[in-house]
Amino acid sequence: MQILHDLSENPNLSLALGYFDGVHIGHQAVIKNAVNYAKQNGGKSAVITFKDHPCCFFHGVCPKYILTREYREKFIADLGVDYLYELDFEKLAGLSAEEYLENILIKHFSPKSISTGFNHNFGHNKTGDVKFLEQESIKYNYKYFALPPQKYDGEVISSTKIRKLLSDGQIDTANKMLGRNFIIEGTVIKGRQIGRTIGFRTANILYPIELIDIPFGVYSVLVNYASQTYQGIANFGVRPTVNGQGALLEVHIIDFEKDIYGEVLEVKFIKMLRTERKFDSLDSLKQQISRDIKSI
Repeated sequence: MQILHDLSENPNLSLALGYFDGVHIGHQAVIKNAVNYAKQNGGKSAVITFKDHPCCFFHGVCPKYILTREYREKFIADLGVDYLYELDFEKLAGLSAEEYLENILIKHFSPKSISTGFNHNFGHNKTGDVKFLEQESIKYNYKYFALPPQKYDGEVISSTKIRKLLSDGQIDTANKMLGRNFIIEGTVIKGRQIGRTIGFRTANILYPIELIDIPFGVYSVLVNYASQTYQGIANFGVRPTVNGQGALLEVHIIDFEKDIYGEVLEVKFIKMLRTERKFDSLDSLKQQISRDIKSI
């Protein structure tokens, strides 16, 4: 997949429109529709999105994301997309729906098809919607697809819902809506090395500041390191038992003894086991960690 940050003439594409934070099951349906239509008609596909969420422009503060930009790019590429356009929203925010469609999408891409979610809006004051794109499809000779809502357990899957689930610690349900595990990546840094003194050495990672905050607590995780996957438990929090300072993700990789300072770990969250709490002693903490490991 080719990633571009500026508009260029690239005609006859099948386009998928949206921000796609999380690239959840609903987003996947939209993107796959564009990819499949392109393949069926001998063409290529493109996702048209923005470098930063439109809320960054409108409110001056970016929302907490479900995925880092790097993972969003990776998961979009995994769906078979040929081109990813990450545009600067500020440069386009003043365009009406008509101007955006004609001067951006039609002028640069002459799309064979356009795919969006069922509730897609665009253009100044959100004057463009699925009805508008359907009406204009005859004029500009593209096939339009408004993908219906995707649901899990009777609820419509959305980035807003997934953010709420993650912030509430309902990781397993959020994962069902994502279609994959909630994931972070980080470089292992040196901590106070208290874990190894009680038999549970940890790999310490700074939690990505741009991501949605999950509750302080202990989680069942899978850890990818050097093309291998390991089971583990992770504590995210301030480590009150040992008077920790500042939030940190401490990952104990089961049956793993290597020193990996400076190495990159990929941590996939499976479920929340318990909230973080302060123990009376290191021995009590050690016993609880043993119980946590047995529970996964």
